[in-house]
Amino acid sequence: MPDKHLSSQFDADLNSVCGKLLEMGGLVESQVSMAMRAFAQLDAELADQVMDREREVNDFEITIDSACTELIARRQPTARDLRLVMAVSKAITNLERAGDEADRIARRTKHILEDSASHSINTAEIRLSGQMAISLLRRSLDCFARLDTKVAAEVVNEDKQIDEEFRAFVRKLTSYMAEDPRTISVGLDMLSIAKAVERIGDHAKNIAEFVIYIVKGTDVRHLPHEQLTQEANS
Repeated sequence: MPDKHLSSQFDADLNSVCGKLLEMGGLVESQVSMAMRAFAQLDAELADQVMDREREVNDFEITIDSACTELIARRQPTARDLRLVMAVSKAITNLERAGDEADRIARRTKHILEDSASHSINTAEIRLSGQMAISLLRRSLDCFARLDTKVAAEVVNEDKQIDEEFRAFVRKLTSYMAEDPRTISVGLDMLSIAKAVERIGDHAKNIAEFVIYIVKGTDVRHLPHEQLTQEANS
């Protein structure tokens, strides 16, 4: 959270936007977790609950973005304070998009159910990467709350594991569909779900990168991991 300032109201404003970010993050994390359960259990009711939360996530983004704009206009923050406000504004965009991906998982799950498609394709990689994405999202929010650059660098590195699970599933899915054309329809739905999970991991990674930007003042989005880790721990 932000450092103390001479103006107690400025502190309150900064704490407010950070608090709203974490509240939004908790909602999105819950949405993703529920979407993965809906997929694993092929539960239409759970999928509907995920989709019902989409408006609430969108409302959070609008409210927080407006608060950030007002804070910049009224307080004219500089240096680390300005980086913090800008990072919050970018982080909520990533959270909203992660919520969109959860919504996609729910909709594709319902499509599988509506097509009465058999769950004959082994989805171990999707389920594993889904748990990894939820964990990364939780940890990225935690390191944002504590401005912990070391954990942020770990989150960035661990996102690669989700990418590897995604590539492994794509290879397996290609074999399934080549051997049995009847699996193509459900395979495409599952490919979309796997890609959604991979993107959720990317959004968690982005949030972690913003933490390093806030604390160190360096944009690390396109740095090699070794250099990013060095920057985070310096």
